[in-house]
Amino acid sequence: MSAKPERPLHLWLPALPRFAPDHPLRQLLVRADRLADGSTGYLDGLGDHFSGAGSPLPAAALTRDYLSGDAAGHGWLSADPAWVQPDINGVRLLACGQMELSMADAQALAAPLKPVFGDAGMLLEITSPDRWHLRLAKDSPLPTFAAPEQAMGEDLAQHLPQGPQGKRWRVLLNEVQILLHQHPLNAQRRAQGLSPVNSLWLWGGGVLPGPLHSEWAGVVSDDVVLNALAARAGTPHRSRTAETVAAAGKGWLIDLQDLPAGDIATQWWPALQSLLARQPVVLHFASGERWQRKPWHRWRFWCGVGG
Repeated sequence: MSAKPERPLHLWLPALPRFAPDHPLRQLLVRADRLADGSTGYLDGLGDHFSGAGSPLPAAALTRDYLSGDAAGHGWLSADPAWVQPDINGVRLLACGQMELSMADAQALAAPLKPVFGDAGMLLEITSPDRWHLRLAKDSPLPTFAAPEQAMGEDLAQHLPQGPQGKRWRVLLNEVQILLHQHPLNAQRRAQGLSPVNSLWLWGGGVLPGPLHSEWAGVVSDDVVLNALAARAGTPHRSRTAETVAAAGKGWLIDLQDLPAGDIATQWWPALQSLLARQPVVLHFASGERWQRKPWHRWRFWCGVGG
């Protein structure tokens, strides 16, 4: 039996429309080989990289177990601190997680919310300042919740769960927003020029999956969900630095999909050039497009990239 071919290095990148025509990655695509499109978006992209995770991806259980090690035996729902703002067209999600909170800040904001969730049969756990979780009974029915990336910048009404099952959650979220709006810490944050934490974003519900499988040799990422998946699959994972990016080899996945395209061109380009000069690389954009670029492609003189 012939050996299974080794995977090339993969770069997971932001959506292709975010890259300006003169971006250096766009210039690479001119001479690269177009591949069949891959998955689109964040959670679908993550699920494709690890078999056995389930769909929808139980991001809450995975991150809770990765950060605290106690997710087994319960249902989980991410309840991440968020900033929403009303406008003439509704209420929009403007930020989720990464709210510049200390653990003390997070605990203070969560204090009046815990009885609300407790009355609903749930336990609000502050796993980290940016990652809050709801502990539920393992068999708790959950509606479909949108991932933050799907709702960012859009009217919340388009992404909140609907129907009789969703009504309970909409009422609960409204009570949470009232309590957070009144919280004195938010007045302090506004005075400091920081965004208020005036809502929670509920998403990623489910239970901890069994052992996962991945064909990746390793992962370079700062994303908690991706690192949680790698840990569950026994796949080595490294924080994203110029050194770890430049050192990645065949079969590794480098996660850049959360970065602004401009930062990739300026801060990360030297490390990426080192990779591209010595090995084949698959470039997978979050919008689904994929190319493979090999070192000898730089000698090609034809072009024909679209998008």
